[in-house]
Amino acid sequence: MSTDTPNLVHVNGRTATADDLTPLAFAGHAHFTAMQVRDGKVRGLDLHLERLRSASVELFGRALPEDLVRSRLRSALQDHLRGAPAHEPADLSLTATVYSPAGEFTAADADPRLLVRTGAPSSGPGGPLALAVAEHERYLPHVKHVGEVAKTHLLRRAVAGGFDDAAFLDRDGRFSEATIWNLVFWDGDAVVWPEARILTGTTLGIVRRQLTKLGIDQRVEPVTPDDLPHLAGAAVMNSWNPGIAVHRIGATELPPAPRFLEALHGAFEAEPLTAP
Repeated sequence: MSTDTPNLVHVNGRTATADDLTPLAFAGHAHFTAMQVRDGKVRGLDLHLERLRSASVELFGRALPEDLVRSRLRSALQDHLRGAPAHEPADLSLTATVYSPAGEFTAADADPRLLVRTGAPSSGPGGPLALAVAEHERYLPHVKHVGEVAKTHLLRRAVAGGFDDAAFLDRDGRFSEATIWNLVFWDGDAVVWPEARILTGTTLGIVRRQLTKLGIDQRVEPVTPDDLPHLAGAAVMNSWNPGIAVHRIGATELPPAPRFLEALHGAFEAEPLTAP
């Protein structure tokens, strides 16, 4: 898809106005899910819908009905495709954000609203990546919430230090996740997911369940910097890409692991595409 295709923003199923967006200019009390749409369909749609539902209940005490969410996703997709050149495939990036019109720094109650933004598709950086190590724990790590200044700050600090991004250590010295990525490791035979309080990404959920169906060994265990020299590979994943190689974390070099990356991508591609 051409990068000249304009972004589209919907609020409550219609094109957003300036009045709709003004309250969001400084809003930090919201949550979202991000997905890549291919041929008008999405992998792991059930995981995205559950993420929106559970986070809404936690932040706002209620959730929008699933049928309504799906209807508004379809509406945004249809509007985006109407504005795209006819010869281009129905591929795009989509972000669905749930927020309260009451705003932040208030206990006022209001029904949540849904903002849907579309743009050009992405597959993320090519890699392999070098990750700096930073001690950091996100508040409500299981919720994909907005307003996380620390992640951007740590990313920029890592790049200034000659790295591509940053990986986080929790208070117990365990790797948890990276700035906008889940971390995953390889011991030469099995996929190793780090044991920590993390955001369980939708891509992580897809890969886990498909690895199980494919009979590929996986386990969850603590991973620390001292464990890195004994591992056979590492990668990051998010909605852009199910596996981008990591060749260095901190000062530790990690070997290339093509079989590992093939397993991650194969598992992701085994997940069927579903229309909203």
